[in-house]
Amino acid sequence: MSLSRVCLHQIVVALVLLSGATASYSQSEAVPVSVVSPTQTVPTNRLRLSGNLVAVQQANLSARVDGLVGQVKVDAGDRVRKGDVLLDLDDALEKHELARLQAATSAAEAQVKEDRRLVDEAQRLTSNNSLPKNELYLRQAALDANLALLAAAKAEQAAQQQRVEWHHLTAPFDGVIYRKLTENGEWVTRGTPVLELVATDRLYLDVQVPQERFGTLSPDTEVNVLPDAIPGQTLKAKVVALVPVGEAGSRTFRVRLVMENSDNQLAGLLPGFSANAVFNLSQGNKTALMVPRDALLRDPDGSFSLMTVTDSDGQTLAKRVKVKLGYQSGTQVEILEGLVADAKVVTRGNEILRHDQLVKIVKDK
Repeated sequence: MSLSRVCLHQIVVALVLLSGATASYSQSEAVPVSVVSPTQTVPTNRLRLSGNLVAVQQANLSARVDGLVGQVKVDAGDRVRKGDVLLDLDDALEKHELARLQAATSAAEAQVKEDRRLVDEAQRLTSNNSLPKNELYLRQAALDANLALLAAAKAEQAAQQQRVEWHHLTAPFDGVIYRKLTENGEWVTRGTPVLELVATDRLYLDVQVPQERFGTLSPDTEVNVLPDAIPGQTLKAKVVALVPVGEAGSRTFRVRLVMENSDNQLAGLLPGFSANAVFNLSQGNKTALMVPRDALLRDPDGSFSLMTVTDSDGQTLAKRVKVKLGYQSGTQVEILEGLVADAKVVTRGNEILRHDQLVKIVKDK
């Protein structure tokens, strides 16, 4: 065997031994990592915004006629029901006029009754030619005229009755007296506010929603209200208005919620109180892949990556994959793109890994 052939054989043997030693060394240097599988959930993103409670109904009450205040029957803070009398104006003169018209109506009714008797009598007499038919016609005409006068008298009486009732201010809806603006003995004119009434059986909550979230809301969006005045209380609410005109400076849009007083849940709440609205922005039947936030790695360009583990030719290797993030919920983050459901995601040791680096999976203690 020539010297050159012997040298070549020794070199080949040395390379084989060296590669085996390198593989053995690399296997012993595999980085220990902990992995998890992504969890699949139906995502619910929560949006929390603050706002102020607003009355659904709020009215400045005024009398419909001029008059002297006889009695204010309520004060600020009183709860009233629809139809309750809140204020009386002096109606003595109006009642006298009503009594006169009632008497006039009674007189007209008596005259009509007599006219009907005369008509009935004339009909009997004319049937046997004891009375000229012309007399019957005259009596019938008198009855018709007095029936018209009776109708006019009743109309005048009804109008006067209405004027008497206008001297007594009643509550147009259930609520709380917010302000009393007059006192007994004062003269008030028609249209001048004398009381302010606020409904409390329903309340609005107005919140300003950022422009990037406004399009995700709808009347079907689930929302809860957390009033600051009653810590720990959660109220059900409903979206009733999405105002499509934004605030130029803040780029926000007004959303109005309504809360019903079912089970007396609005007890203790008044317009002007502050509260927080929590919108549950469900994404329907869509499932999301969620991974621990600790698994995320930030890339130099500001994007995010994950380290995953794959088996290749008998070796366990780390693979760095770019991902697109969704919403965050506690310690979990949604992965929109770049990850498959059966991936093994590195959660411990990922910071020191390189792409295609040898790893070994260990269980967390």
